[in-house]
Amino acid sequence: MGKKKTWREKLQDSKDLPKVVILKEDAQKRWKGKTMAIPSPMEVNEIMAKIPEGKLITIDEIRKTIAHKHGADIGCPLTCGIFSWIVAHAAAEEAAEGNKVMIPYWRTLKTKGELNPKYPGGIELQKKFLESEGHKVIRIGKHFVVEDYERYAKRS
Repeated sequence: MGKKKTWREKLQDSKDLPKVVILKEDAQKRWKGKTMAIPSPMEVNEIMAKIPEGKLITIDEIRKTIAHKHGADIGCPLTCGIFSWIVAHAAAEEAAEGNKVMIPYWRTLKTKGELNPKYPGGIELQKKFLESEGHKVIRIGKHFVVEDYERYAKRS
């Protein structure tokens, strides 16, 4: 068995991405589009890196940015979500080694402004970072969301 890849190695592994695929008919109906852009991990990293303090972005906005960049109808929801998770863990990995410049992954939210429990440190750490930047995190049922997250959305 080989050595396990670090998060940063996973981030750098493009796996022949990005690419645009033509969706099958059933997928076209589901996603309301004919073409889907599948980003590379570094493309998601670049988008997340540009979110300034006080601003937020959702995975849906990342998907729209990816689709626009590649001239596709939609951005892949699965890879955009997975790659944001890889970006977050790669950033935490760097921070653990003393790197002071960290990709502000905590500013990337799930749909409807929800915090991501799969990010390093879980909800608690993401909440701490967001609140330190002036955002109010509230609980709605089982979910934690940034109150009025739309107000802080980074517009492309």
